[in-house]
Amino acid sequence: MRAVPGIVALAVTAGMPMFELSIACEIFGTDRSELADPWYELRLCAAHPGTTRTQNGFALHTPYDFHTLATADTVVVPAIPPDAVLAGDTARMDDWGLPEALRAAHANGARIVSLCTGAFVLAAAGLLDERRATTHWMYTGILSARHPRVQVDPAVLYVDEGDVLTSAGRSAGIDLCLHLVRTDLGAEIANQVARRMVVPAHRPGGQAQYIETPVPRSGEDGLAPVLQWALEHLHQQLTVAQMAAWASVSTRTLVRRFHAATGTTPLRWLHAQRLARARHLLETTDLPIERVSRLCGMGTAGNLRHHFTRSVGVTPVEYRRTFHSRPGRTVSTGALASPGRPEAPVGAEMPYSSTGP
Repeated sequence: MRAVPGIVALAVTAGMPMFELSIACEIFGTDRSELADPWYELRLCAAHPGTTRTQNGFALHTPYDFHTLATADTVVVPAIPPDAVLAGDTARMDDWGLPEALRAAHANGARIVSLCTGAFVLAAAGLLDERRATTHWMYTGILSARHPRVQVDPAVLYVDEGDVLTSAGRSAGIDLCLHLVRTDLGAEIANQVARRMVVPAHRPGGQAQYIETPVPRSGEDGLAPVLQWALEHLHQQLTVAQMAAWASVSTRTLVRRFHAATGTTPLRWLHAQRLARARHLLETTDLPIERVSRLCGMGTAGNLRHHFTRSVGVTPVEYRRTFHSRPGRTVSTGALASPGRPEAPVGAEMPYSSTGP
């Protein structure tokens, strides 16, 4: 497993909302060296070292200044005060010296990350020019109008442009920070962190950030049973019609309820779960790639390679080489089959669209 990225510098500004700030502190600042040693080293940075007063009157000890950002491996800019966003107060950002410090850190090879409205600071620094980016859905129109060179995506949870990453608002910051842990340390470590935080292990960045019905209604509209059933049968060919039949609803009703509850389609959700299953198997087993492809429902090694490379950026073999667990830590493949049903035969061909959902 490759080394963690080292120092995470958190850019703290006066009046900063506490929620996004606490996300970064929880994920990167809590010592979890029993999961990966060494863990991240978090440094709290401000315009002037000492004490920085955040939203709601909290006083935060910030021992480092913004010059420290240039020495970090990852720089995180949480949300900035809403009044600074609405007023277009770039002068205040310049007074903080933050845009200049971000440019210096980026030039020095640091990965630059914004949570929620922190994207406005990255835009002011010119780091989002000609890049895809996102922010809280309430402010995407302002970001687009104020910075026309930024390719603002108002719908997604987060955008990963490699060395520059941005998240939507509020809890989407958790998704992006867990994505960073997943990128650095692999899915298994990220999943363990998510379990400790009692949050979903993985919401794909392309999932909608604003959903009219974020929590499915109880009773017959709940999707939890059919989602669990689908997860237990990922190794089989699944269709929307099958899911609808299992839920005893029409296909149209299932699609409508699915989109209302998750912001995506059943096929896209299935595709994301298959990729997550593949990553887990690549990290924790020595199974041949062909076998992995069948257990996650991708059918052939060629299909898995195509979709995995397009989504993750590396081939399954390269991913396993980087993230495979220590010897002896394997997963029983028998546990992946649906209870009470035989696992699909090794030689069985499982049709899967080569173009994806």
